[in-house]
Amino acid sequence: MSTLPRRELGGTGLKVTPLCIGGGPLGSMPENFGYDVDADRGIATVRRALDGPINFLDTANGYSGGESERRIGAALREIGGLPEGFVLATKVDRDGATGDYSGDRVRRSVEESLSRLGLDRIPLLYLHDPEVIAFEEGVAPAGPLPALIRLHEEGVAEHIGLAGGPVELMTRYLATGAFEVLITHNRWTLVDRSANDLIDEAVGRGIGVVNGAAFGGGMLAKGTAHSTDYAYRPAAPVIVERVRRMEDACAWHGVPLAAAALQFSLRDPRIASTIVGISRPERVDETLRLAAWDIPETLWAELQPLAAPPELWQW
Repeated sequence: MSTLPRRELGGTGLKVTPLCIGGGPLGSMPENFGYDVDADRGIATVRRALDGPINFLDTANGYSGGESERRIGAALREIGGLPEGFVLATKVDRDGATGDYSGDRVRRSVEESLSRLGLDRIPLLYLHDPEVIAFEEGVAPAGPLPALIRLHEEGVAEHIGLAGGPVELMTRYLATGAFEVLITHNRWTLVDRSANDLIDEAVGRGIGVVNGAAFGGGMLAKGTAHSTDYAYRPAAPVIVERVRRMEDACAWHGVPLAAAALQFSLRDPRIASTIVGISRPERVDETLRLAAWDIPETLWAELQPLAAPPELWQW
């Protein structure tokens, strides 16, 4: 697959490919993904990403203590900067040592990210995991959201977004009218459908939607023989049993479970792009193959009722 279509990312004017490379694992996050990634492999992965058909790369200040951004910055320096038309997104994070998530911390977070990436502005900057503080703290005058808005007004962040988990809280943040893009994760997958109304809310507001963790952190990519975790923690037995039934259905149709898991997100017209964490160069091409795999409509009909019961969704 030498080319990919470009989709409008909400009202930002940015055009992104349906696939977005997730920069979490390329910085090495063994506590989440179960394996280490050395610097050479991480930089080589970024190099392949920048040279391939995918034009969207997502990272965060806090991924691997900044190592993800450092490796992306190293690859960007090798090629002389961000390629024309390539969309790089990062996220502001609280201070990992002190827990500070004030407006001042947001500015320091951006300064750290710009230094690591070797850039003077960020095409897309997200408020990351605001669930670690109360909503009232997040929107307070000295809180992170007003600081993010000011960075946008100053041109440091060309566009701003929201990246987080809990559906009710994300809905409250979207209602502020501040955001152009939303990342939801682990909540719109073959297993978990809790983000459905949140996605509708975002689209209704003209906000671009990016879906993360379509593999649920690994189980929907590797299969239950290799992982029984969902969203980075042990899954309930009923979820594991449902995924095993998905594996059987996919095997009957000759479709990898990972292809179905990825395309569940890709085929949703509400979703502009789907993030896939990648930690080695060859995984770029593997992901492209999964995205192009021919999946019969009959399989989708078989998988639909195998989602986990709503009481087990992340919400």
